[in-house]
Amino acid sequence: MQVSVEKTSELSRKMTVSIPESLVQEKMDARLKSMAREVKIHGFRPGKVPQHVVKKMFGDKVRGEIAGDLIQSTYYEALQDQSLRPVGHPHIQPADDTEGFKYTAVFEVYPEISLAGVDQLEVVRQLATVNEADVDVMIEKLREQKKAWHIVDRPAQEHDLVTISFSGTSEDENFTDGRVENFQVEIGSKKMIPGFEENLVGLAVGANKTFALTFPEDYGNTKLAGKNAEFEVDVIKVEEPILPAIDEAFISAYGIEGGTVESFREDVRQNMERELTQALRGKLKNSAMDALYEKIQVTVPNTLVDEEIENMMKPYIETAKRQKMKLEDLRLPRDIFEEQARKRVALGLILSEIIQQNNIVLDSDRVRSTVEDLAKSYERPEDVVKWYYAEEGRLRDVQQMVLEEQTVDWLLAQSKVSDQESSFSDVMDKQQR
Repeated sequence: MQVSVEKTSELSRKMTVSIPESLVQEKMDARLKSMAREVKIHGFRPGKVPQHVVKKMFGDKVRGEIAGDLIQSTYYEALQDQSLRPVGHPHIQPADDTEGFKYTAVFEVYPEISLAGVDQLEVVRQLATVNEADVDVMIEKLREQKKAWHIVDRPAQEHDLVTISFSGTSEDENFTDGRVENFQVEIGSKKMIPGFEENLVGLAVGANKTFALTFPEDYGNTKLAGKNAEFEVDVIKVEEPILPAIDEAFISAYGIEGGTVESFREDVRQNMERELTQALRGKLKNSAMDALYEKIQVTVPNTLVDEEIENMMKPYIETAKRQKMKLEDLRLPRDIFEEQARKRVALGLILSEIIQQNNIVLDSDRVRSTVEDLAKSYERPEDVVKWYYAEEGRLRDVQQMVLEEQTVDWLLAQSKVSDQESSFSDVMDKQQR
């Protein structure tokens, strides 16, 4: 076997493998001889078919099978011989050769990664605490979730719930399938297109109003995106929100039976502190990853980028299928994912190199505590823990997450970390964007 490798780009390789005709013929002879004992051909007794007859009838088919076997058996041997680490599946093309069997394999290889400068990263660590005012704001949000609606006899204002009937036209075409009846709009919720909710302010029951708006350029319905439209609205009902009192019934609705206002506040605070701890940890990790990506330059294989883009698109595609949308209406061009995909792939390769060079070993105790933390939000945490450990495959994602966290810890230990004070609301609001 002869192997030659051509470097067609920084990471692309074209490997040519040549196999002597003598080896091909040797394997063909053995295969045809075996077939001659078993094949049934009219005019010959079983087991008595001459080999040249078998070769004439089945030679091309057998040679094709032999070629496939040789590609499978020699490809990985050739890679080892040339010390190549391919990314993904190769594109293999048999080549015409009168003196034997030859094929080419085109693929990308993993990049060589230098970790020089990995101990000189500058990372910002945000610090924040939960104070009484933060708890007050959170409790108001909880009250909002339990609010009731009370009919009022006045014009609609901010935060009211307005029941309307309306129709919409664009370019002289009705796009609301006639008229939409008994449609509820909460003014200020920003669930309608910009300007729609604002046009309801000041309208009382029985009012009729026509107004023009423009659909956003990124609107989900591509037929309406960026288009001018005219809406005609009739107001049917106006309701104002009534927030519940923080009493025993309210507190028990959040799973605290017989609780006091003080115990409820403490429970809310503890939940907020858990969420804040997770958010700050996530921000610290992101800060470290951003610094690492900026410091360590690496050329990423396009094969891995393509795979990552597909993974990033899957949730959108699945949502579209559930909503019975046509995939072509999704407007998901590759370039909106490519930059983020390249960053994810690059960081994955860099982290793998850090793990390998520094012998970072998965901490099984940390995996266990992580699983137990995940299980705390369930009614029977012990059953959830058992479920994770009942099958190794279920643990894989947790193990990968923990190993990545260990690597980030190692990275932070080498970095210059500066602290930045922040507020609970600033951390959590940015976390949700």
